[in-house]
Amino acid sequence: MPHVIQTERLSLFLIEPAELIALYEDPTNEWIYDKKSFTNPYGVLVKNSGPLQWRVPQIKKDQNLNRWFVRWIVLKETQEIIGSISFHGKPNEEGMIEIGLGIEDQFQKKGYATEALLGMWLWVIGEPDVEILRYTVSATNGPSVAIIKKFGFTHIGQQMDEADGPEEIYEMTAEVFRKKYFKDNEKS
Repeated sequence: MPHVIQTERLSLFLIEPAELIALYEDPTNEWIYDKKSFTNPYGVLVKNSGPLQWRVPQIKKDQNLNRWFVRWIVLKETQEIIGSISFHGKPNEEGMIEIGLGIEDQFQKKGYATEALLGMWLWVIGEPDVEILRYTVSATNGPSVAIIKKFGFTHIGQQMDEADGPEEIYEMTAEVFRKKYFKDNEKS
């Protein structure tokens, strides 16, 4: 498991368990950023804890789950955190793994979400228990729907999320994703 996943313009830094817990319980604690090469000027996961309310209890039960969880999305050019990305957990019994992300408003519509998703998926398809990639999104979130359609994921239905309401479910097998995207990225 890479501590940092590198893409062309982004570094996806895994947040360590103690940092993740502190970020949720004491978000203004600056030690979280000690000895880091990046800054958090936009308050990512500070002004809105996002997925931390679900991930922190999971980490407190089993720190080994952290490998699947929250990563800072850091813009290489400025070394600023511009968002976060996280799988919802380890692959389930069928090998399905779901992902979610958030990009600060001023950095949207620049391809960063697509790039971060691609980086995470290229890493995770190499994991032996991963068979199915899943992305869920509100039908009213046009930009996210456009991203997942651009990747070629198949719409398989809907679900009711207790926090977000109705969501559309999109999936692609790891095998199809590998054939479609891995070879192209191996050359770069």
